[in-house]
Amino acid sequence: MATLHAGRLLARRYRLIDQIGAGGMSVIWRARDEVLDRTVALKVLAPSLAADARFRDMVREEARSAAQLVHPHVTAVHDYGETLAPDGSITSFVVMELLAGEELEYRLTEGPLPWPDAVEIGAQVAEALAAAHRLGIVHRDITPANVMMTPVGTKVLDFGIATHIGAPDEDEDGGTFGTPAYVAPERLDGAPTQPATDIYSLGVLLYEMLTGRVPYPADTWEQLGAALETGDAPPPLEAPGLPTEVARICLRCLSREPRDRPTAHHVALALRDQLLPADPQAATMLAPTMTLPSIVGPPEPPPAPVAGPTGPPPVAVPVASTPDTAPPAGRGRRRVGSDRRRWPVPVPVIAVGVVVVTGLALLLPTLTRDADPPPPGAAPPGAPMVAASTPAPDPSPSATSRPPGRTRPTPSAATTPPAPSGGSLAEAASRIDQLIEAGVADGGIRADVGTDLRNLLGHATAAGGRGDLAVAVRRARDKVTDRRREGSITPAYARQLDTAFQQLGVTRV
Repeated sequence: MATLHAGRLLARRYRLIDQIGAGGMSVIWRARDEVLDRTVALKVLAPSLAADARFRDMVREEARSAAQLVHPHVTAVHDYGETLAPDGSITSFVVMELLAGEELEYRLTEGPLPWPDAVEIGAQVAEALAAAHRLGIVHRDITPANVMMTPVGTKVLDFGIATHIGAPDEDEDGGTFGTPAYVAPERLDGAPTQPATDIYSLGVLLYEMLTGRVPYPADTWEQLGAALETGDAPPPLEAPGLPTEVARICLRCLSREPRDRPTAHHVALALRDQLLPADPQAATMLAPTMTLPSIVGPPEPPPAPVAGPTGPPPVAVPVASTPDTAPPAGRGRRRVGSDRRRWPVPVPVIAVGVVVVTGLALLLPTLTRDADPPPPGAAPPGAPMVAASTPAPDPSPSATSRPPGRTRPTPSAATTPPAPSGGSLAEAASRIDQLIEAGVADGGIRADVGTDLRNLLGHATAAGGRGDLAVAVRRARDKVTDRRREGSITPAYARQLDTAFQQLGVTRV
Protein backbone atom coordinates (compact mmCIF):
# COMPACT_ATOMS: atom_id res chain seq x y z
CA MET A 1 0.00 0.00 0.00
CA ALA A 2 3.01 2.26 -0.39
CA THR A 3 1.43 3.97 -3.38
CA LEU A 4 -1.62 4.99 -1.34
CA HIS A 5 -1.36 8.05 0.87
CA ALA A 6 -3.59 10.80 2.20
CA GLY A 7 -4.30 13.38 -0.47
CA ARG A 8 -4.00 11.04 -3.44
CA LEU A 9 -6.78 11.38 -6.03
CA LEU A 10 -8.24 8.15 -7.44
CA ALA A 11 -10.09 8.12 -10.78
CA ARG A 12 -9.83 11.95 -10.85
CA ARG A 13 -12.67 12.03 -8.34
CA TYR A 14 -12.01 10.42 -4.94
CA ARG A 15 -9.53 12.22 -2.65
CA LEU A 16 -8.11 9.95 0.09
CA ILE A 17 -8.34 11.43 3.60
CA ASP A 18 -7.21 8.75 6.08
CA GLN A 19 -7.17 5.01 6.59
CA ILE A 20 -9.97 3.74 8.84
CA GLY A 21 -9.71 -0.05 8.53
CA ALA A 22 -7.76 -2.96 7.07
CA GLY A 23 -8.28 -6.63 6.27
CA GLY A 24 -6.43 -9.50 4.67
CA MET A 25 -7.31 -8.39 1.14
CA SER A 26 -8.08 -4.70 1.31
CA VAL A 27 -7.78 -1.41 3.14
CA ILE A 28 -10.68 0.93 3.94
CA TRP A 29 -10.09 4.66 3.39
CA ARG A 30 -12.20 7.67 4.23
CA ALA A 31 -12.32 9.75 1.04
CA ARG A 32 -13.99 12.81 -0.44
CA ASP A 33 -16.08 12.50 -3.58
CA GLU A 34 -15.13 15.78 -5.25
CA VAL A 35 -17.84 15.46 -7.91
CA LEU A 36 -20.81 15.04 -5.55
CA ASP A 37 -19.10 16.80 -2.60
CA ARG A 38 -19.66 14.07 -0.01
CA THR A 39 -17.58 11.83 2.23
CA VAL A 40 -17.49 8.15 1.29
CA ALA A 41 -15.64 4.94 2.19
CA LEU A 42 -13.25 3.36 -0.32
CA LYS A 43 -12.45 -0.34 -0.07
CA VAL A 44 -9.15 -0.60 -1.94
CA LEU A 45 -7.82 -3.99 -3.03
CA ALA A 46 -4.23 -4.69 -2.00
CA PRO A 47 -1.79 -4.01 -4.89
CA SER A 48 -0.39 -7.54 -4.68
CA LEU A 49 -3.87 -8.90 -5.33
CA ALA A 50 -4.95 -6.20 -7.75
CA ALA A 51 -2.33 -7.46 -10.22
CA ASP A 52 -4.38 -10.70 -10.46
CA ALA A 53 -7.41 -10.27 -12.74
CA ARG A 54 -9.27 -12.93 -10.75
CA PHE A 55 -9.22 -10.81 -7.59
CA ARG A 56 -10.20 -7.69 -9.49
CA ASP A 57 -13.16 -9.58 -10.93
CA MET A 58 -14.09 -10.66 -7.41
CA VAL A 59 -14.13 -7.06 -6.16
CA ARG A 60 -16.12 -5.94 -9.20
CA GLU A 61 -18.63 -8.73 -8.60
CA GLU A 62 -18.92 -7.66 -4.98
CA ALA A 63 -19.81 -4.14 -6.08
CA ARG A 64 -22.39 -5.42 -8.55
CA SER A 65 -24.04 -7.72 -6.03
CA ALA A 66 -24.24 -5.14 -3.27
CA ALA A 67 -25.35 -2.37 -5.64
CA GLN A 68 -28.48 -4.39 -6.49
CA LEU A 69 -29.53 -4.38 -2.84
CA VAL A 70 -31.35 -1.23 -1.84
CA HIS A 71 -32.25 -2.08 1.74
CA PRO A 72 -32.09 -0.21 5.09
CA HIS A 73 -29.85 -2.91 6.60
CA VAL A 74 -27.37 -3.31 3.73
CA THR A 75 -24.43 -0.95 3.17
CA ALA A 76 -25.05 1.09 0.01
CA VAL A 77 -22.52 0.74 -2.82
CA HIS A 78 -22.06 3.82 -5.02
CA ASP A 79 -19.33 2.96 -7.53
CA TYR A 80 -16.50 0.68 -8.66
CA GLY A 81 -13.26 1.92 -10.22
CA GLU A 82 -9.75 1.03 -11.34
CA THR A 83 -6.77 3.37 -11.76
CA LEU A 84 -3.33 2.82 -13.25
CA ALA A 85 -0.39 4.26 -11.30
CA PRO A 86 2.76 5.63 -13.03
CA ASP A 87 4.65 2.49 -11.97
CA GLY A 88 2.11 0.33 -13.79
CA SER A 89 0.34 -0.98 -10.68
CA ILE A 90 -3.47 -1.23 -10.75
CA THR A 91 -5.61 0.12 -7.94
CA SER A 92 -9.05 -1.50 -7.77
CA PHE A 93 -11.62 -0.09 -5.35
CA VAL A 94 -15.28 -0.08 -4.33
CA VAL A 95 -17.00 3.16 -3.24
CA MET A 96 -19.50 2.71 -0.39
CA GLU A 97 -21.48 4.80 2.05
CA LEU A 98 -19.45 5.88 5.07
CA LEU A 99 -20.98 4.42 8.23
CA ALA A 100 -20.72 5.75 11.77
CA GLY A 101 -21.05 3.11 14.45
CA GLU A 102 -19.45 0.07 16.05
CA GLU A 103 -18.72 -3.35 14.60
CA LEU A 104 -20.59 -6.13 16.34
CA GLU A 105 -17.28 -7.98 16.70
CA TYR A 106 -15.93 -5.27 19.06
CA ARG A 107 -19.19 -5.13 21.01
CA LEU A 108 -19.04 -8.89 21.67
CA THR A 109 -15.61 -8.54 23.32
CA GLU A 110 -17.56 -7.13 26.28
CA GLY A 111 -19.69 -10.28 26.55
CA PRO A 112 -23.14 -11.40 25.37
CA LEU A 113 -25.87 -8.90 24.57
CA PRO A 114 -29.20 -8.59 26.42
CA TRP A 115 -31.55 -10.91 24.60
CA PRO A 116 -33.84 -8.12 23.22
CA ASP A 117 -30.80 -6.41 21.66
CA ALA A 118 -29.55 -9.68 20.19
CA VAL A 119 -32.98 -10.51 18.78
CA GLU A 120 -33.35 -7.04 17.24
CA ILE A 121 -29.95 -7.27 15.53
CA GLY A 122 -30.71 -10.83 14.40
CA ALA A 123 -34.04 -9.76 12.92
CA GLN A 124 -32.45 -6.90 10.99
CA VAL A 125 -29.69 -9.14 9.61
CA ALA A 126 -32.34 -11.71 8.63
CA GLU A 127 -34.30 -9.02 6.78
CA ALA A 128 -31.17 -8.00 4.88
CA LEU A 129 -30.48 -11.64 3.94
CA ALA A 130 -34.09 -12.13 2.85
CA ALA A 131 -33.72 -9.18 0.47
CA ALA A 132 -30.45 -10.63 -0.91
CA HIS A 133 -31.92 -14.10 -1.35
CA ARG A 134 -34.89 -12.70 -3.28
CA LEU A 135 -32.35 -11.35 -5.79
CA GLY A 136 -30.54 -14.69 -5.93
CA ILE A 137 -27.52 -13.46 -3.92
CA VAL A 138 -25.89 -15.45 -1.09
CA HIS A 139 -23.57 -13.50 1.21
CA ARG A 140 -21.49 -16.49 2.47
CA ASP A 141 -19.64 -14.51 5.16
CA ILE A 142 -22.12 -13.45 7.87
CA THR A 143 -19.91 -12.84 10.92
CA PRO A 144 -19.76 -10.21 13.70
CA ALA A 145 -16.95 -8.48 11.77
CA ASN A 146 -19.37 -7.90 8.88
CA VAL A 147 -22.21 -6.47 10.95
CA MET A 148 -22.11 -2.79 11.91
CA MET A 149 -24.33 -1.23 14.55
CA THR A 150 -25.19 2.34 13.52
CA PRO A 151 -27.55 5.02 14.85
CA VAL A 152 -30.04 4.10 12.09
CA GLY A 153 -29.89 0.34 12.68
CA THR A 154 -27.81 -2.68 11.78
CA LYS A 155 -25.89 -2.74 8.48
CA VAL A 156 -24.57 -5.87 6.76
CA LEU A 157 -21.13 -5.27 5.25
CA ASP A 158 -18.70 -6.92 2.85
CA PHE A 159 -20.19 -8.84 -0.05
CA GLY A 160 -16.63 -9.72 -1.08
CA ILE A 161 -17.29 -13.46 -1.40
CA ALA A 162 -21.00 -13.23 -2.24
CA THR A 163 -22.16 -15.30 -5.17
CA HIS A 164 -25.36 -16.35 -6.90
CA ILE A 165 -27.59 -19.25 -5.87
CA GLY A 166 -26.46 -22.46 -7.55
CA ALA A 167 -22.86 -21.37 -8.14
CA PRO A 168 -20.02 -23.69 -6.97
CA ASP A 169 -19.27 -23.00 -3.31
CA GLU A 170 -15.47 -23.07 -3.58
CA ASP A 171 -12.73 -21.23 -5.41
CA GLU A 172 -10.74 -22.53 -8.39
CA ASP A 173 -8.19 -24.21 -6.12
CA GLY A 174 -10.88 -26.17 -4.28
CA GLY A 175 -10.58 -24.10 -1.11
CA THR A 176 -13.45 -22.68 0.92
CA PHE A 177 -13.93 -18.98 1.54
CA GLY A 178 -15.20 -17.62 4.82
CA THR A 179 -14.59 -17.74 8.57
CA PRO A 180 -14.50 -21.40 9.76
CA ALA A 181 -16.66 -21.09 12.89
CA TYR A 182 -19.49 -19.54 10.85
CA VAL A 183 -19.34 -21.82 7.79
CA ALA A 184 -22.19 -24.29 7.21
CA PRO A 185 -21.30 -28.02 7.17
CA GLU A 186 -22.36 -28.54 3.56
CA ARG A 187 -19.87 -25.92 2.37
CA LEU A 188 -17.02 -28.23 3.36
CA ASP A 189 -18.32 -30.69 0.75
CA GLY A 190 -18.36 -28.08 -2.04
CA ALA A 191 -22.15 -28.27 -2.53
CA PRO A 192 -23.72 -25.60 -4.78
CA THR A 193 -24.41 -22.30 -3.08
CA GLN A 194 -27.83 -21.99 -1.47
CA PRO A 195 -29.53 -19.49 0.88
CA ALA A 196 -29.50 -22.06 3.69
CA THR A 197 -25.74 -21.53 4.09
CA ASP A 198 -26.42 -17.92 5.13
CA ILE A 199 -29.07 -19.13 7.58
CA TYR A 200 -26.53 -21.36 9.34
CA SER A 201 -24.15 -18.40 9.71
CA LEU A 202 -27.05 -16.31 11.02
CA GLY A 203 -27.75 -19.01 13.63
CA VAL A 204 -24.10 -18.93 14.75
CA LEU A 205 -24.27 -15.13 14.95
CA LEU A 206 -27.45 -15.19 17.03
CA TYR A 207 -26.06 -17.93 19.30
CA GLU A 208 -22.90 -15.90 19.92
CA MET A 209 -24.82 -12.70 20.66
CA LEU A 210 -26.93 -14.54 23.26
CA THR A 211 -24.18 -16.60 24.93
CA GLY A 212 -20.90 -14.85 24.13
CA ARG A 213 -19.48 -17.92 22.35
CA VAL A 214 -19.92 -19.76 19.06
CA PRO A 215 -21.56 -23.22 19.11
CA TYR A 216 -18.56 -24.97 17.50
CA PRO A 217 -15.28 -23.09 18.16
CA ALA A 218 -12.86 -23.45 15.23
CA ASP A 219 -10.03 -21.36 13.85
CA THR A 220 -9.17 -23.70 10.96
CA TRP A 221 -11.06 -25.89 8.54
CA GLU A 222 -9.61 -28.99 10.17
CA GLN A 223 -10.89 -27.92 13.60
CA LEU A 224 -14.31 -27.20 12.15
CA GLY A 225 -14.46 -30.59 10.44
CA ALA A 226 -13.46 -32.35 13.66
CA ALA A 227 -16.09 -30.45 15.69
CA LEU A 228 -18.85 -31.30 13.21
CA GLU A 229 -17.88 -34.96 12.91
CA THR A 230 -18.74 -35.59 16.55
CA GLY A 231 -22.39 -34.97 15.79
CA ASP A 232 -22.89 -33.33 19.18
CA ALA A 233 -25.65 -30.76 19.52
CA PRO A 234 -24.63 -27.20 20.46
CA PRO A 235 -24.56 -26.44 24.19
CA PRO A 236 -27.96 -25.22 25.46
CA LEU A 237 -28.79 -21.57 25.01
CA GLU A 238 -28.78 -19.87 28.38
CA ALA A 239 -29.68 -16.19 28.69
CA PRO A 240 -31.73 -14.41 31.38
CA GLY A 241 -35.36 -14.15 30.31
CA LEU A 242 -34.74 -15.65 26.85
CA PRO A 243 -38.06 -16.68 25.22
CA THR A 244 -38.26 -20.36 24.27
CA GLU A 245 -39.13 -19.48 20.67
CA VAL A 246 -35.86 -17.56 20.22
CA ALA A 247 -33.84 -20.58 21.34
CA ARG A 248 -35.89 -22.84 19.09
CA ILE A 249 -35.46 -20.72 15.94
CA CYS A 250 -31.74 -20.35 16.64
CA LEU A 251 -31.23 -24.11 16.91
CA ARG A 252 -33.26 -24.64 13.74
CA CYS A 253 -30.86 -22.32 11.92
CA LEU A 254 -28.01 -24.55 13.14
CA SER A 255 -29.55 -27.74 11.73
CA ARG A 256 -27.01 -29.95 9.96
CA GLU A 257 -29.40 -30.52 7.06
CA PRO A 258 -29.96 -27.37 4.94
CA ARG A 259 -33.57 -28.36 4.20
CA ASP A 260 -34.37 -28.31 7.94
CA ARG A 261 -33.40 -24.65 8.30
CA PRO A 262 -36.02 -21.87 8.04
CA THR A 263 -35.83 -19.14 5.43
CA ALA A 264 -34.41 -15.73 6.27
CA HIS A 265 -37.87 -14.23 5.95
CA HIS A 266 -39.28 -16.76 8.44
CA VAL A 267 -36.44 -16.07 10.90
CA ALA A 268 -37.12 -12.33 10.72
CA LEU A 269 -40.83 -12.84 11.40
CA ALA A 270 -40.21 -15.25 14.28
CA LEU A 271 -37.74 -12.90 15.95
CA ARG A 272 -39.98 -9.88 15.45
CA ASP A 273 -42.84 -11.74 17.14
CA GLN A 274 -40.74 -12.09 20.28
CA LEU A 275 -40.12 -8.34 20.40
CA LEU A 276 -43.82 -7.42 20.32
CA PRO A 277 -44.46 -7.85 24.08
CA ALA A 278 -41.64 -5.37 24.77
CA ASP A 279 -43.15 -2.82 22.42
CA PRO A 280 -45.03 -0.17 24.49
CA GLN A 281 -47.32 0.53 21.54
CA ALA A 282 -48.21 -3.09 20.87
CA ALA A 283 -51.31 -3.16 23.08
CA THR A 284 -52.60 0.09 21.63
CA MET A 285 -51.93 -0.91 18.02
CA LEU A 286 -53.63 -4.29 18.47
CA ALA A 287 -56.68 -2.86 20.26
CA PRO A 288 -59.95 -2.74 18.29
CA THR A 289 -60.78 0.51 16.58
CA MET A 290 -63.44 2.61 18.32
CA THR A 291 -65.83 4.96 16.57
CA LEU A 292 -65.83 8.35 18.25
CA PRO A 293 -69.21 9.93 19.03
CA SER A 294 -70.56 12.60 16.73
CA ILE A 295 -69.14 16.00 17.54
CA VAL A 296 -72.56 17.65 17.21
CA GLY A 297 -75.74 16.10 18.55
CA PRO A 298 -79.22 16.63 17.10
CA PRO A 299 -80.57 20.06 18.00
CA GLU A 300 -83.78 20.40 19.92
CA PRO A 301 -86.97 21.37 18.12
CA PRO A 302 -87.31 25.11 17.71
CA PRO A 303 -89.60 26.71 20.31
CA ALA A 304 -93.02 27.90 19.35
CA PRO A 305 -93.13 31.54 18.27
CA VAL A 306 -94.01 34.05 20.98
CA ALA A 307 -95.97 37.09 19.95
CA GLY A 308 -94.33 40.38 20.76
CA PRO A 309 -96.05 43.59 21.62
CA THR A 310 -95.89 44.84 18.04
CA GLY A 311 -94.78 43.59 14.65
CA PRO A 312 -94.07 39.98 13.62
CA PRO A 313 -93.14 37.43 16.28
CA PRO A 314 -89.38 37.26 17.04
CA VAL A 315 -87.52 34.13 15.98
CA ALA A 316 -85.47 32.19 18.54
CA VAL A 317 -82.12 31.01 17.08
CA PRO A 318 -80.17 28.44 19.15
CA VAL A 319 -76.65 29.71 19.98
CA ALA A 320 -74.09 27.46 21.64
CA SER A 321 -73.00 28.62 25.07
CA THR A 322 -71.60 27.08 28.21
CA PRO A 323 -74.37 25.72 30.50
CA ASP A 324 -73.34 27.80 33.48
CA THR A 325 -73.05 31.17 31.76
CA ALA A 326 -76.10 33.17 30.76
CA PRO A 327 -75.77 34.96 27.42
CA PRO A 328 -76.42 38.66 27.28
CA ALA A 329 -79.81 39.88 26.20
CA GLY A 330 -80.37 39.79 22.46
CA ARG A 331 -77.77 37.05 21.68
CA GLY A 332 -79.79 33.82 21.86
CA ARG A 333 -80.90 31.48 24.61
CA ARG A 334 -79.29 29.22 27.17
CA ARG A 335 -80.34 25.89 28.61
CA VAL A 336 -79.67 24.79 32.20
CA GLY A 337 -81.52 21.58 32.96
CA SER A 338 -85.12 22.18 31.93
CA ASP A 339 -84.97 25.97 32.36
CA ARG A 340 -85.48 27.68 28.99
CA ARG A 341 -85.65 31.40 28.38
CA ARG A 342 -86.35 33.17 25.15
CA TRP A 343 -84.51 36.35 24.25
CA PRO A 344 -85.56 38.81 21.58
CA VAL A 345 -83.05 38.63 18.70
CA PRO A 346 -82.37 41.59 16.39
CA VAL A 347 -82.66 40.96 12.63
CA PRO A 348 -78.87 41.29 11.92
CA VAL A 349 -78.13 38.57 14.47
CA ILE A 350 -80.75 36.34 12.85
CA ALA A 351 -78.97 36.70 9.52
CA VAL A 352 -75.62 35.83 11.10
CA GLY A 353 -77.16 32.79 12.79
CA VAL A 354 -78.62 31.56 9.52
CA VAL A 355 -75.20 31.85 7.85
CA VAL A 356 -73.50 29.97 10.71
CA VAL A 357 -76.09 27.17 10.71
CA THR A 358 -75.89 26.85 6.93
CA GLY A 359 -72.10 26.65 7.06
CA LEU A 360 -72.23 23.96 9.72
CA ALA A 361 -74.70 21.99 7.67
CA LEU A 362 -72.27 22.01 4.75
CA LEU A 363 -69.22 21.25 6.89
CA LEU A 364 -70.56 18.42 9.05
CA PRO A 365 -70.78 15.84 6.22
CA THR A 366 -67.03 16.27 5.72
CA LEU A 367 -66.25 16.01 9.45
CA THR A 368 -68.37 12.85 9.84
CA ARG A 369 -67.46 11.25 6.51
CA ASP A 370 -65.97 8.18 8.22
CA ALA A 371 -68.90 7.57 10.57
CA ASP A 372 -71.17 4.57 10.04
CA PRO A 373 -74.18 5.27 7.76
CA PRO A 374 -77.58 5.54 9.43
CA PRO A 375 -79.93 2.56 9.10
CA PRO A 376 -82.43 2.60 6.22
CA GLY A 377 -85.28 4.92 6.88
CA ALA A 378 -83.61 6.65 9.81
CA ALA A 379 -82.69 10.29 9.76
CA PRO A 380 -78.97 11.02 9.52
CA PRO A 381 -77.31 11.90 12.83
CA GLY A 382 -77.43 15.58 13.44
CA ALA A 383 -80.37 16.21 11.08
CA PRO A 384 -82.58 19.06 12.28
CA MET A 385 -85.91 18.03 13.78
CA VAL A 386 -88.96 19.78 12.35
CA ALA A 387 -91.66 20.94 14.77
CA ALA A 388 -95.24 19.83 14.15
CA SER A 389 -96.28 23.42 13.49
CA THR A 390 -93.65 23.93 10.74
CA PRO A 391 -95.31 24.41 7.34
CA ALA A 392 -94.81 21.61 4.81
CA PRO A 393 -92.03 22.20 2.25
CA ASP A 394 -92.87 23.50 -1.18
CA PRO A 395 -93.39 20.46 -3.46
CA SER A 396 -91.56 22.18 -6.32
CA PRO A 397 -88.78 20.28 -8.19
CA SER A 398 -86.08 22.38 -6.49
CA ALA A 399 -87.48 21.62 -3.07
CA THR A 400 -87.92 17.85 -3.61
CA SER A 401 -84.61 17.17 -5.41
CA ARG A 402 -83.10 15.93 -2.13
CA PRO A 403 -84.58 14.94 1.25
CA PRO A 404 -84.84 17.57 3.98
CA GLY A 405 -82.02 17.82 6.48
CA ARG A 406 -78.35 16.89 6.09
CA THR A 407 -77.40 14.00 3.80
CA ARG A 408 -73.98 12.43 3.50
CA PRO A 409 -72.37 12.53 0.05
CA THR A 410 -71.53 9.17 -1.51
CA PRO A 411 -67.76 8.65 -1.92
CA SER A 412 -66.50 8.10 -5.42
CA ALA A 413 -65.92 4.43 -6.22
CA ALA A 414 -62.80 5.34 -8.17
CA THR A 415 -60.99 6.73 -5.16
CA THR A 416 -62.29 4.47 -2.36
CA PRO A 417 -61.12 0.85 -1.99
CA PRO A 418 -63.94 -1.71 -2.04
CA ALA A 419 -65.63 -2.12 1.29
CA PRO A 420 -65.38 -5.48 2.99
CA SER A 421 -68.16 -7.76 1.92
CA GLY A 422 -68.12 -9.65 5.17
CA GLY A 423 -66.74 -12.66 3.29
CA SER A 424 -64.05 -15.11 4.22
CA LEU A 425 -60.38 -14.58 4.89
CA ALA A 426 -59.59 -16.10 1.48
CA GLU A 427 -61.78 -13.57 -0.31
CA ALA A 428 -60.12 -10.62 1.45
CA ALA A 429 -56.68 -12.06 0.72
CA SER A 430 -57.61 -12.49 -2.94
CA ARG A 431 -58.52 -8.80 -3.17
CA ILE A 432 -55.12 -7.85 -1.72
CA ASP A 433 -53.29 -10.17 -4.10
CA GLN A 434 -55.11 -8.62 -7.09
CA LEU A 435 -54.20 -5.15 -5.84
CA ILE A 436 -50.51 -6.14 -5.54
CA GLU A 437 -50.57 -7.66 -9.02
CA ALA A 438 -52.08 -4.50 -10.50
CA GLY A 439 -49.53 -2.30 -8.70
CA VAL A 440 -46.57 -4.33 -9.93
CA ALA A 441 -47.97 -4.36 -13.48
CA ASP A 442 -48.31 -0.58 -13.76
CA GLY A 443 -45.16 0.30 -11.77
CA GLY A 444 -46.93 1.56 -8.65
CA ILE A 445 -45.34 -1.23 -6.58
CA ARG A 446 -41.75 -2.34 -7.13
CA ALA A 447 -41.51 -6.00 -8.14
CA ASP A 448 -39.42 -7.17 -5.17
CA VAL A 449 -41.70 -5.28 -2.78
CA GLY A 450 -44.67 -7.04 -4.37
CA THR A 451 -43.04 -10.39 -3.60
CA ASP A 452 -42.39 -9.29 -0.01
CA LEU A 453 -46.01 -8.20 0.43
CA ARG A 454 -47.26 -11.52 -0.92
CA ASN A 455 -45.10 -13.30 1.65
CA LEU A 456 -46.60 -11.17 4.42
CA LEU A 457 -50.07 -11.88 3.03
CA GLY A 458 -49.37 -15.61 3.13
CA HIS A 459 -48.21 -15.28 6.74
CA ALA A 460 -51.44 -13.46 7.61
CA THR A 461 -53.70 -16.03 5.95
CA ALA A 462 -51.85 -18.81 7.75
CA ALA A 463 -52.52 -17.19 11.15
CA GLY A 464 -54.09 -19.60 13.58
CA GLY A 465 -56.42 -17.21 15.37
CA ARG A 466 -57.67 -13.66 15.72
CA GLY A 467 -54.64 -12.55 17.77
CA ASP A 468 -52.18 -14.01 15.26
CA LEU A 469 -54.08 -12.40 12.40
CA ALA A 470 -53.98 -8.99 14.13
CA VAL A 471 -50.20 -9.24 14.57
CA ALA A 472 -49.68 -10.29 10.94
CA VAL A 473 -51.92 -7.49 9.65
CA ARG A 474 -50.13 -4.88 11.77
CA ARG A 475 -46.78 -6.06 10.43
CA ALA A 476 -48.04 -5.87 6.83
CA ARG A 477 -49.40 -2.34 7.35
CA ASP A 478 -46.07 -1.26 8.88
CA LYS A 479 -44.25 -2.71 5.87
CA VAL A 480 -46.52 -0.78 3.48
CA THR A 481 -45.78 2.45 5.39
CA ASP A 482 -42.02 1.82 5.28
CA ARG A 483 -42.04 1.07 1.57
CA ARG A 484 -44.11 4.17 0.83
CA ARG A 485 -41.56 6.31 2.67
CA GLU A 486 -38.66 4.87 0.67
CA GLY A 487 -40.56 5.37 -2.60
CA SER A 488 -41.02 1.73 -3.65
CA ILE A 489 -44.83 2.04 -3.33
CA THR A 490 -46.75 5.05 -4.61
CA PRO A 491 -48.93 6.91 -2.05
CA ALA A 492 -52.10 5.87 -3.92
CA TYR A 493 -51.30 2.17 -3.74
CA ALA A 494 -50.06 2.53 -0.15
CA ARG A 495 -53.46 3.94 0.90
CA GLN A 496 -55.36 1.17 -0.89
CA LEU A 497 -53.12 -1.57 0.52
CA ASP A 498 -53.41 -0.19 4.06
CA THR A 499 -57.21 -0.17 3.81
CA ALA A 500 -57.24 -3.64 2.26
CA PHE A 501 -55.11 -5.09 5.06
CA GLN A 502 -57.37 -3.44 7.64
CA GLN A 503 -60.32 -5.18 5.98
CA LEU A 504 -58.42 -8.46 6.10
CA GLY A 505 -58.06 -8.07 9.85
CA VAL A 506 -61.84 -7.96 10.43
CA THR A 507 -62.81 -10.92 8.25
CA ARG A 508 -63.91 -14.26 9.57
CA VAL A 509 -60.99 -16.43 10.71
